[in-house]
Amino acid sequence: MSERRAARPVSHAAARAPRRRRPFLVALVATLGSLVGIAAVVAVVAGVFIGGLARSFDSGATTIPDAFPTGDRPAPTGAQNILLIGSDSRAALDPDGDRAAGGRSDTLMLVHVPADRRAVYLMSIMRDSWVHVPGHGEAKINAAYSWGGVPLVVETVEQLLDSRIDHVAEIDFAGFRGMTDALGGVTVQSPKAFETRGHSFTAGPNHLDGDAALTFVRERYAFADADHTRVRNQQAFMRGVVDGVLSKGTITNPGRIQDFVSATSEYLSVDAGLDFRTLVGLGWSLRDVRSSDLVTFTMPTAGGGTSPDGQSYVAVNTLAVQSLSQALRSDDVPTWLRANPQ
Repeated sequence: MSERRAARPVSHAAARAPRRRRPFLVALVATLGSLVGIAAVVAVVAGVFIGGLARSFDSGATTIPDAFPTGDRPAPTGAQNILLIGSDSRAALDPDGDRAAGGRSDTLMLVHVPADRRAVYLMSIMRDSWVHVPGHGEAKINAAYSWGGVPLVVETVEQLLDSRIDHVAEIDFAGFRGMTDALGGVTVQSPKAFETRGHSFTAGPNHLDGDAALTFVRERYAFADADHTRVRNQQAFMRGVVDGVLSKGTITNPGRIQDFVSATSEYLSVDAGLDFRTLVGLGWSLRDVRSSDLVTFTMPTAGGGTSPDGQSYVAVNTLAVQSLSQALRSDDVPTWLRANPQ
């Protein structure tokens, strides 16, 4: 598994609480992933601006009610694991033929922040991974969102990785569009050229507006390996967001930070514990981390398969995931990556 280094890490079918919006979570994990870097800067911005940004954050993102499962859960460690959910809240019944109605977690990523805070690891979990969903048996992991919202997704991932999820952040796919347009476009490095839905992408750098970015992160049918390229595109998009934030001087410009938070907050939902104080604390602890200190990779898979009811799925590499689970618990992901080249 090759290590891909890039920029920093950023969406319930269940009912939501009153809108208590928290805008720059989007900057803690770069679209689902890039918030960490912005939070670090926010931590050193002084006085009235911090107060205004805190009020904007607290009134911006929706709080996810009961984001975590009840019952026994893995023990916390000195590291932090943040689950990032990119949701597609479609109302159509069974659009993907996977026997699950309603919205799905089309994008699922785990941000692992080690205890020493010297790096950030962003792992994609393929949406069609065939796993045990508590209370439902074997199914695609994205069906958990449809059946039980964020709490069931968290429970499923915790059981899969035997590691505690400390925080969760969800962004609607419209947020990809809004975030991109708020930056005046995002440049992504596409692994390959492809055309879809009226958009053409070349191999290499592509400067995307919001509509093109949404197409870029969602497309899978244009690729022979489907979701494998799709998750690489999603990782490329997150790197592009962070690079865009840094190159445009957003993190050193209070006005731009405020504008970015305002433009993206309406698409963001977080657990109740991921408040402004928590974000600032996490950001400050990562103040020495740079864009080159983010490593992206994908949870190990083992080919494909077909379920008894005819669903095509991605098989999980059980042995590799077991060793990954141990690495997460022991906070030694770098050693695991060296032993498991992708």
